[in-house]
Amino acid sequence: MKINFDAVSVATSKLTTRTYSTSFSLGIYCLNKSIHSAIYNIYGFVRLADEIVDSFNEYNREILLSEFREDTYRSIQRGISLNPILNSFQNVANEYGIEMELIDCFLNSMEMDLTKQNHSHESYKQYILGSAEVVGLMCLRVFTGGNNDLYLKLKPAAMKLGSALQKVNFLRDMKEDCRTLGRVYFPNLNMEKFTEKEKIEIEKEIEIDFKQASEGIKKLPTTSRFGVYVAYVYYYALFSKIKSTSSSKIMEKRIRISNPKKISLLVQSYLNYNLRLL
Repeated sequence: MKINFDAVSVATSKLTTRTYSTSFSLGIYCLNKSIHSAIYNIYGFVRLADEIVDSFNEYNREILLSEFREDTYRSIQRGISLNPILNSFQNVANEYGIEMELIDCFLNSMEMDLTKQNHSHESYKQYILGSAEVVGLMCLRVFTGGNNDLYLKLKPAAMKLGSALQKVNFLRDMKEDCRTLGRVYFPNLNMEKFTEKEKIEIEKEIEIDFKQASEGIKKLPTTSRFGVYVAYVYYYALFSKIKSTSSSKIMEKRIRISNPKKISLLVQSYLNYNLRLL
């Protein structure tokens, strides 16, 4: 029965999430159990695409990504894939009506990583849209469970949260992105002369995204509100740590939040949530 293969597929997406991201795993754990699998399935899909463009340098990544795109379309159309990650993703895409436009937009941004090493303001916005904002919308489709009016109401905030998290990642990973992958995501930056003024301007942009995102979190259904709030709190703590780090240090080390600190943030988030401070 396909139900057994579907269970294996979800387990594969769950393992992928836990292997690559403790922060997102923590956030998913704090969601209602009824939507755990769906969010694992989305993360597994986007993580695998990201791995193709970031890690598989010894292979023809253009061909691999093109085949991955074709296999994604085929799996959604057929309702099955022998690739467990794609099989789990097509299940959630079909169940929750995740639009092909969102999937295309995401894959287009992944494709940009194969050739685009320095971004203009326009390509930067396009990359953020595809790599982060539409992923937030995929998750929002699950969170709102078919309530299209609520989805449309929360859509702007979900996009801003995706944008904020991605930009924090860019700052955190600036050294590796620049020196290992040869990429500069923030537009028109000379990474050899990354100044404190430029860093502050980026941080102002991120602060606005976080502020607009926070209003939407309060309006999420109870099945997803706490989990999204935990992710918000964790990333805002990471952002605060980055803000207190000089521009020169950003290019020397990857800023992290320790596991004990993550647990502390989780406890504080739980208290805030139950005291209705959220």
